[in-house]
Amino acid sequence: MIPNNQLPYRKGVGIMLINSNNKIFVGRRIDNTKAWQMPQGGVDDSENLETAAKRELKEETGIFSIKILKQSKKEFVYDLPEELIGKIWNGKFKGQIQTWFLIQFTGKDNEINLKQKKAEFYEWKWTNINDLPKIIVPFKKKLYQDVIKEFESLLGL
Repeated sequence: MIPNNQLPYRKGVGIMLINSNNKIFVGRRIDNTKAWQMPQGGVDDSENLETAAKRELKEETGIFSIKILKQSKKEFVYDLPEELIGKIWNGKFKGQIQTWFLIQFTGKDNEINLKQKKAEFYEWKWTNINDLPKIIVPFKKKLYQDVIKEFESLLGL
């Protein structure tokens, strides 16, 4: 068995989805009812990052009416809390290294459908960007603050 500190990071993507009012999409996780997060997920071996971001967004929210505004210049890393290592991703990873996308939602809210094959969220809402770091799980707070900084010029902050 590999010690936790020697486990690799999972390669992933994250999506900051904004609506026409510059509100951010967040979903409340099924497996942690207190946790809100932006859509995110792993990158398959044969996938490029943009394709992975579109796929993850569609798989988690049903959303397909989008326009990609920007891909992050850097990768963002987070570590899982010790108590989650071994429970998530079959214990293969200690966290994720992610490329983030700022994506404009161009559809209507009735396009959003959380009842997906492998549902991750049971509730969703549009939130103000300033509230985002307050409502997510503590171990992702710094990452979210860094992602906001990365995209702030396009968000009018």
